[in-house]
Amino acid sequence: MSDPHAFHAPRSSYSKEELILSSQGGYFGPGNAQLPAPPMLMMDRITALSLDGGEFGKGSIVAELDVSPDLWFFGCHFPGDPVMPGCLGLDAMWQMLGYWLGWSGSPGKGRALGVGEVRFRGDVTPKTRKVRYEVDLRQARRGQLALGVGNGRMFSDDECVYWASDLRVGMIRP
Repeated sequence: MSDPHAFHAPRSSYSKEELILSSQGGYFGPGNAQLPAPPMLMMDRITALSLDGGEFGKGSIVAELDVSPDLWFFGCHFPGDPVMPGCLGLDAMWQMLGYWLGWSGSPGKGRALGVGEVRFRGDVTPKTRKVRYEVDLRQARRGQLALGVGNGRMFSDDECVYWASDLRVGMIRP
């Protein structure tokens, strides 16, 4: 396994092992962005990152989560009617936006700062096979406070079930 504290050259995709290394800190340099550790890490891989892609041409990130009936939240949310909590899908999109900021060179630790509007149109259940998240950057500000603003979608298999506008993540410096 690689040293989680060794800075690396950004790439356009990451495996689960690499995302877990990021959760240990230092992946983007000491004191910079890191992902949460499992079970709060809400993705198994990042399949695409770009500085100029997405709906607004300002950057994008796509990630996936493999779903199995034994995921930790199905047993408690809700007994007899298991669904993935909506807040976890929203958190996944904030995780991705913070990761994108670190990946693109913004210093600091990512913190969710808010969201404009969220809509839930369906569920992720134990029968779902894969969740795909897509976040398109609308704005990326650099400076004393690096800020990313984007719109996100979450798909249960291939059906869009969550939509969020104006996801905001800032990079807080210690």
